[in-house]
Amino acid sequence: MTIKPIKHKKLKILAAGDIHGDMTQAERLAERAKKEKVDLVILCGDLTMFEKSTDNIIGPFKKRNEKVLLIPGNHETVATADFMAELYGMKNIHGYSVKYKDVGIFGAGGANIGLFQLDEKEIYDLLKKGNDKVNYLKKKIMVTHVHPTESKMEKFTKLLPGSKGVNKAIKTFTPDILLCSHVHEAEGIEEKIGKTKVINVGKKGKIFEI
Repeated sequence: MTIKPIKHKKLKILAAGDIHGDMTQAERLAERAKKEKVDLVILCGDLTMFEKSTDNIIGPFKKRNEKVLLIPGNHETVATADFMAELYGMKNIHGYSVKYKDVGIFGAGGANIGLFQLDEKEIYDLLKKGNDKVNYLKKKIMVTHVHPTESKMEKFTKLLPGSKGVNKAIKTFTPDILLCSHVHEAEGIEEKIGKTKVINVGKKGKIFEI
């Protein structure tokens, strides 16, 4: 008797960042998530504009029964990200991880500038903490707000430095995918760093499968 291998069912994700309190765009993304029948929505920080305009950013996803993971950016604190997540029954994965359909997803928000500023060691340590819990899984997604050093994204801005901590985490933990945002001008750019596909998901968002 031949035993057929169990086929891995792909996880369909809509990822976006840098919404900056734009309720119209939040509605647009939530409607897209529903229409495309995604399994999961991941929001990569800067959901607000300097801690303001938190209203109705997560609500549109909740209204459509979408599952959401989020992290803070450099425009909101961890407390604000926690507040939004708890209010709508979502999860802030800053320093944490989840397993979803055999895919490990872990993250660290904030950036090396802004309201919620972290040094590079803190960024790396938060990512390590999350990775340690899902490192046994074959597929992994790392979620950050800030982009890594040695990336094409760095060339699009002189104001927003890349993160050495994120770069080190890519090379150490070798996730399949890194999702980030932060550099608006680099929205939509995809590149490879080592074995990891790096995607700047931007405000318009990206849909992909893993």
